[in-house]
Amino acid sequence: MSGIRFGMKEKKRVLVLAPHTDDGEFGCGGTIAKMIEEGSEVYYAAFSACQQSVLPQFPADILITEVKAATSVLGVKPENLILFDYDVRTFSYHRQEILDDLIRMRTEINPDLIFMPDLSDVHQDHATIATEGLRAFKFSSILSYELPWNNLSFTTSSFVHLEENHVQTKVRALNEYKSQAHRPYSDEDFLRSMARTRGVQIGTRYAEAFNVVRWILE
Repeated sequence: MSGIRFGMKEKKRVLVLAPHTDDGEFGCGGTIAKMIEEGSEVYYAAFSACQQSVLPQFPADILITEVKAATSVLGVKPENLILFDYDVRTFSYHRQEILDDLIRMRTEINPDLIFMPDLSDVHQDHATIATEGLRAFKFSSILSYELPWNNLSFTTSSFVHLEENHVQTKVRALNEYKSQAHRPYSDEDFLRSMARTRGVQIGTRYAEAFNVVRWILE
């Protein structure tokens, strides 16, 4: 724990891997806001805007508009938002292309910290991003974020302490996803209860929890 807390401020170039738009906000939105506040350069890569899953009352590309707004709320620069166009639920058929994309980002961004889904995530697209993310960034520090509706189990091996303003920013960012408001985990009460639960685990009011896949201290 102390090593994670000590080393987090060293991580100045951060890459968030979101299989679908909004996964990064759910998994580490408060941490993104905090790290940007503390001076880190955060890049956000979303691999699908899930056009096949958008409710019929919304434009098919609504999630592209929403992810731009949501990441802006978190403080991510527009030029640091990277959008790919893989069809939802087909990532496993495109493993090599996704790995190639990840390796290009490794070369161009040279991040020193990666946030990605957990290796135990049961969603097929999330599992692909986690597996290929580990392959691409095995020489970098990697933290996996939790998405409880997809995690049969999750090891809370590190935590990021959040203040009220970070939780508020996460909630405001996710409120930009009007097309996803029907999801039970989009509810503010749920988001705050998760942050509160993780905070209690480390003796603070709010936190986000992560599983340490690999941690490198300079």
